[in-house]
Amino acid sequence: MMNVLLPASSTCNIASACSSISGYTTNHNKNSTSLAELDSIRVVQILSTLRKDPKTALSFFAQLKEHGFLHNASTYAALIKILCCWRLDRKLDAVFLELIPGSKKHQHLDPGFEIFDLFETLEAEGLQVNETLGRAYNALIKSYVSIGMFDEAIDVLFQTKRRGFVPHIFTCNFLMNRLIEKGKGDMAVAIYMQLKRLGLSPNDYTYAIVIKALCKKGNLEEAVHVFQEMEEAGVTPNAFAYTAYIEGLCTHQRPDLGYQVLQAWKGANAPINAYAYNAVIRGFCGEMKVDEAESVFLDMEKQGVVPDAESYGALIHGYCKGWNLLKALALHNDMVSKGIKSNCVIVSPILQCLSNMGMPSEAVDLFKEFKESGIFLDEVSYNIVVDALCKQRKVEEAIDLLEDMKGKNMVLDIMHYTTLIKGYCFQGKVIDALNLFEEMKERGFKPDIVVYNVLAAGFSRNGLASEALDLLGYMEAQGLKPNSITHNMIIEGLCIGGKVEEAEEFLSSLENKSVDNYSAMVSGYCEANCTTEAYALFVKLSKQGALIKKGSCFKLLSNLCLEGVYDRALVLIETMLVLNGEPSKTMYSKVIAALCRTGDMKKARCFFDILLKRGLTPDVITYTMMIHGYCKMNCLQEACDLFHDMKQMGIKPDVITYTVLLDGQCKTNLRRFCSPVDARKNKEREMDALTIQTEMNDKDIRPDVICYTVLIDRHCKTDNLQDAIALFDEMIDRGLEPDTVTYTALLSGTCNKGYVDKAVTLFSEMSSKGILPDIRTILVLHRRGIIKAKKVQFRK
Repeated sequence: MMNVLLPASSTCNIASACSSISGYTTNHNKNSTSLAELDSIRVVQILSTLRKDPKTALSFFAQLKEHGFLHNASTYAALIKILCCWRLDRKLDAVFLELIPGSKKHQHLDPGFEIFDLFETLEAEGLQVNETLGRAYNALIKSYVSIGMFDEAIDVLFQTKRRGFVPHIFTCNFLMNRLIEKGKGDMAVAIYMQLKRLGLSPNDYTYAIVIKALCKKGNLEEAVHVFQEMEEAGVTPNAFAYTAYIEGLCTHQRPDLGYQVLQAWKGANAPINAYAYNAVIRGFCGEMKVDEAESVFLDMEKQGVVPDAESYGALIHGYCKGWNLLKALALHNDMVSKGIKSNCVIVSPILQCLSNMGMPSEAVDLFKEFKESGIFLDEVSYNIVVDALCKQRKVEEAIDLLEDMKGKNMVLDIMHYTTLIKGYCFQGKVIDALNLFEEMKERGFKPDIVVYNVLAAGFSRNGLASEALDLLGYMEAQGLKPNSITHNMIIEGLCIGGKVEEAEEFLSSLENKSVDNYSAMVSGYCEANCTTEAYALFVKLSKQGALIKKGSCFKLLSNLCLEGVYDRALVLIETMLVLNGEPSKTMYSKVIAALCRTGDMKKARCFFDILLKRGLTPDVITYTMMIHGYCKMNCLQEACDLFHDMKQMGIKPDVITYTVLLDGQCKTNLRRFCSPVDARKNKEREMDALTIQTEMNDKDIRPDVICYTVLIDRHCKTDNLQDAIALFDEMIDRGLEPDTVTYTALLSGTCNKGYVDKAVTLFSEMSSKGILPDIRTILVLHRRGIIKAKKVQFRK
């Protein structure tokens, strides 16, 4: 039988009391007590002697339990008193978690008493309403909250009032904050109201938590009232409170107001941190107002608030949603250069953007680059690249990548199988897709509606119409009802697979046809290049007051513009506006580009102005298209005015914009007669061109090959050959390679000046570089008789 050496008095060696528990002794003496003879009263006495040494008390308590001693309410109460007195809150939490039914620790322990028996014991032993008992109640509440037992936590919270004290404010804050995290904001606010009635004095975090709860529910006016309560109570709002309100505005589609509030509070020296700016950036990006988000980011830096990884990540995500890949990559490089560590949440949108923009190969390469740089890439990042490989018909490489995931102890889920099945279908390997489908089921994954939709689309786009329809029956037999997405994938897939008639028959067979189904038919027609049929269906539906989905409208618009049917493209946009459908910025840009190509600048400007009135900011490409259109129509003043408007709107012209404007200046000058008055006007125009070049230099925008060619051509045609040659040499010195157009412009200038030998030298240089002449080059040389004189030979 095990013997336990117990102390004879409170002054005995405490360490020996604990250490002798773990060993067996054969030496029975008057100070030795058998474990079987040890009762709870004696344990309570021992723990009482250990009250000044909590570490040993815990060890003694635990070792008794390990050797089979069954603690009761009295022994637990004795230990809890020690832990409370020493304010060992974490140890206290662990003890309560052992006793709470439903917790993981409780599964291995049945104490044989209820928790409230424990508190009855604490009070019966003379532990009155004081800090010690309050600490025990606070620990119990937090323990309940930590395992999601909110009802029990609230029950204990309000029992404390009946026992004569109010729980600690930190405990209340902990409970309310966890309730909000679990989507129980109304309950958190109700507790706050009740605690106020019980005499609780909220602190700054209590108010901030309540503001957070109200803002999450969209009760923004009530949140303002809480700020007023804080002012009346003399409590200064903290950064958490300000941020919660700003984030509330942004998540409820008011980032503009959120930013105004942020600026006002920042101006009043309120503690505004990076998180508040991040909330506004996310808000603007969520509404696709990326230019505004970028302005907030720049303002953040000006105000001395250092952007963190979340700031960069939010804006990068916004750029990627708007397919502005160059800015996303530039911002990511800027972030890394400043020593801010990137992560999978930031780089995954970049990889997805590359893949979505038709650059899956680049997505794979960048993934490898991120991986080699030490960035942790999660299952989502891997799945994006698996999908990118499948788009390139490299399913075997995608499988190798999944094996790499397994080697990193990442868990493959149904999402990864779905992506591979989609890849096989895309390759036309339907049998392989079905085999993988069976493997997925064998591994315990139950196919969901997404997997079946992928298979349905795969069958359809590979021309397997009957198999796609059979799959619908199989789905229903498995307890999954095909939804509208399933039907849409079959319709569009059949059209892609060249089965347009079958798609039409399938649409007709649907009992309850929706606008989404008709949208899929329009998209399918577009995929099959049946634009006339797509437009006819669009018109038919619009006359019935139904507008197809925006994505289908975009496909139809793209086809109409591609086929040069601009009048129908205009009707499409106008119909969308009449039916309260908001065309996207890209759709407006497509129509504007089409009108600019046809020279209808009046209508182009009309749509450009509509774009502005709708609150959509044209990007640099749209502005450049408009400027180019005006220049082609010899409306240089309108082009210059728009150029100035562009800069006032905060849109930075790029090298293409400047090139277009310079080209317009040059061609306008050449159209004028050289009368004395016109010559003076020409000089003024020439100075304008020089101003543009100066502005480019000031903004560090370096000319590219096309820009240099325009400048060289301008100088040649205004009899400034030396300046043209100087620019040509500068271009080469900068490492830019002149093309056929550049050489032709300079050849024309040298020929016009009668410098035949120089022209021959230039042509020889051009030929030696493998740059082939075009028809314009040949005409220039022919006019001056250089070809006839056989002074040049064309490379064969």
